[in-house]
Amino acid sequence: MKKFTLIALLLTSFLFAGKTLHAQDYNTAVGLKFGGYENGVSVKYFMNSTTAIEGVLGIRNHGAVLTGLYELHQPAFSTPLLKFYYGFGAHLGSVGKGVYKRFGSDDNVYNDSHILLGADGVLGLEYKLKDSPIAFSLDLNPRLELATGPFFDLAPGLGLKYTF
Repeated sequence: MKKFTLIALLLTSFLFAGKTLHAQDYNTAVGLKFGGYENGVSVKYFMNSTTAIEGVLGIRNHGAVLTGLYELHQPAFSTPLLKFYYGFGAHLGSVGKGVYKRFGSDDNVYNDSHILLGADGVLGLEYKLKDSPIAFSLDLNPRLELATGPFFDLAPGLGLKYTF
């Protein structure tokens, strides 16, 4: 729990790193998302210069999960093209018969299918390469699983996106 608190405080401090808001360098991004729960494809769309929505279709062992996130972006460390973002959302999916692994925990074996439903958060950094349509992100994804829980997990995420 101390690690989680330290990481959350560190990433929250990024909120105060930027002094002014700048326009986002792209409107839409599609790419790959690698996480503690699922790996899959993501689409991010900016509604304005600081607000985005992101959808992730993740494939996991014996199942799939669709996650929707509402994200707020702002400059980080006064570094051009580096953005801090945070937000919230929800997930819906299913896991089939077999092994369902919660990130950082022991395996749980289920004898039948289960629905996955819960609340999600995101806290991270994104860097868009200068003069390139490529962006990288690194984030933490806290998740409250309600349908098969309740339980709380925290997983890292790594994104690689093509921007336009």
